[in-house]
Amino acid sequence: MGPELLSQIREGGILYVILLVAVCMHEFGHAYAADKLGDKLPRLDGRVTLNPAAHMDMLGTVILPLVTIFLSMGTGFPLVFGWGKPVRVFLDNPKTRVKVDIISTAGGLAMNLVVAAASALAAGVLFALSALLSSGGGMLSEFADVAVLSMQINCMLFIINMIPVPPLDGSRFLKYALGMSEATYESLARYGIIIFLVLINIPAFSQILRFLVGWLAFMFSYLAHFSAWVCGLICGG
Repeated sequence: MGPELLSQIREGGILYVILLVAVCMHEFGHAYAADKLGDKLPRLDGRVTLNPAAHMDMLGTVILPLVTIFLSMGTGFPLVFGWGKPVRVFLDNPKTRVKVDIISTAGGLAMNLVVAAASALAAGVLFALSALLSSGGGMLSEFADVAVLSMQINCMLFIINMIPVPPLDGSRFLKYALGMSEATYESLARYGIIIFLVLINIPAFSQILRFLVGWLAFMFSYLAHFSAWVCGLICGG
């Protein structure tokens, strides 16, 4: 096994761990938001937890991410993505059903932004420390690169999940915006993954996604620069 192949396996493994954390934090965000709104089902299902095992789905969190990571290294496949086990909510109160559904849906999206922000801040601190240290700086720089990748992956998941195609989160917002019935939504959801795979393989659509992900990551990079500046002031002073 050559050094180049070992390097690709190592990079793929790091990417998979980052994606796993991002996906599981996304699902935790759904469960946490619903739990705070008084919906008991996520807690009964054991989903209000940071334990990745509670949120993993064999197809969406294991098989598909590993396949897309492999394809991205070998064939230039446009996206590395995955999903977790859907968080169930009761939605049994007609007066609060829409509110709980929308806020719990937004909770997963918000969690990816929180993780992206934390990753950006960590990247800035690690880059600053690596520049200040004469020894051990190289390792810190590698950790900083991992933090940057985490920021980018969480930005990517946020943008992808905003696509209004079931079962992606954006479709829940579209459902209420159009007044779509549950039966119509479920009927559309049967073909959601096919529609999604077709869309991301359309060059124009893929370019738009990449632009949006890049723009969002660029916004978070300001946090990285800020934390690096603060770290430099503290450690340098």
